[in-house]
Amino acid sequence: MTGKARVFVLGSTGSIGRNTIAVIDHLRHSGDAEFEIVGLAANSSVRELSEQAEQLGVGHVAIANLDAAENYRGPGRIYAGPSGAAELIRNNARPGDTVVAAVVGAAGIEAVIAGIECGCRIALANKETLVAAGCLVMPMAASAGVEILPVDSEHSAIFQCLHGEERLESVERIVLTASGGPFRGRSRDEMATASLEDALAHPTWSMGPKISIDSATLANKALEVIEAHWLFGLPAEQIDAIIHPQSFIHGMVEFVDGSILAQAGPPDMRTPIQLALTWPNRAVAPGQRMSWTELRELTFEQVDHDAFPMIRLAWEAIRDGGTAGAVFNAANEAAVEAFRARRLSFGGIFEAVQAACAACPPVPVVDLESILNADASARAVVQSGVNADGNLSWIS
Repeated sequence: MTGKARVFVLGSTGSIGRNTIAVIDHLRHSGDAEFEIVGLAANSSVRELSEQAEQLGVGHVAIANLDAAENYRGPGRIYAGPSGAAELIRNNARPGDTVVAAVVGAAGIEAVIAGIECGCRIALANKETLVAAGCLVMPMAASAGVEILPVDSEHSAIFQCLHGEERLESVERIVLTASGGPFRGRSRDEMATASLEDALAHPTWSMGPKISIDSATLANKALEVIEAHWLFGLPAEQIDAIIHPQSFIHGMVEFVDGSILAQAGPPDMRTPIQLALTWPNRAVAPGQRMSWTELRELTFEQVDHDAFPMIRLAWEAIRDGGTAGAVFNAANEAAVEAFRARRLSFGGIFEAVQAACAACPPVPVVDLESILNADASARAVVQSGVNADGNLSWIS
């Protein structure tokens, strides 16, 4: 990579955002590549955002929460409100810039679309963008000649395994790995009343609360299954998931001749982040290296779909098409929000998502408004169904 690359980090105060800033700092000091962070966006963490903008000399920031925006005391012009990140991109991005899309949830869709419209490379950590709006985003990116490079470790793994493979007919299936989260091996009844603190205690990855809870329910893997459908153009029947507690192998591709390619490495999000920034080149990474003398075993387990039914719902959403992905994603976001507020039991998360999917049958997607309407309907179903006792009104 030659020349200075301009980067916008959306979701800069979250885990992916902080790691992106750390990777860029490493690359600057290593001399492998030169980057300039020209824009930052966050939801409401204005104190950290201010510190980041000050340290990095960033002149443009976006803050989604309007109340929080009033308390921002850092440098730069502020783009405030739910569309702030999209406005930041539209007013400042140039063709060839990189947008690291790490805003959590459906809130990140508009900014990704803005990046595509501006001709930016998209380093995608916001899986909900493709889950809810893949049928819009992927054709738009193809038409604009914009690269979408996955930042999730599992999709980065599949991306690397498929590099140079031009014929999807050669692919038997792709397999995403999952650590199993904090409740691996437990039955559905055993998890039903799990506490918020237990759900946040991920055994492998250090992530934000939403993603940590999604990992506990395996909704995170379900979302990744839908995202993989859009990234790699494969149907539900060719996308699978398997439990791999060591989190050393991140993804595998099985080919029709029986060959299997796997991408492996220590669990460190800085590795796929850096690859998305420097691709097609590779640079020395700041992460740990594998100590082969300490590696004792690699184990794999089938997903218990009775205890963790989210992946089955994801397969159904792929087959149903239209707004099904948007409904699944929005219902899950609303259910997790209720669980974090201690208004819904852990076991109620799946029930809420299932109920919303049944109550909001998919319709064709004609524009972003179609997706936003489906999103709102799914959230309303979940919110209206949560009882004061933390259970669901649909369940007797």
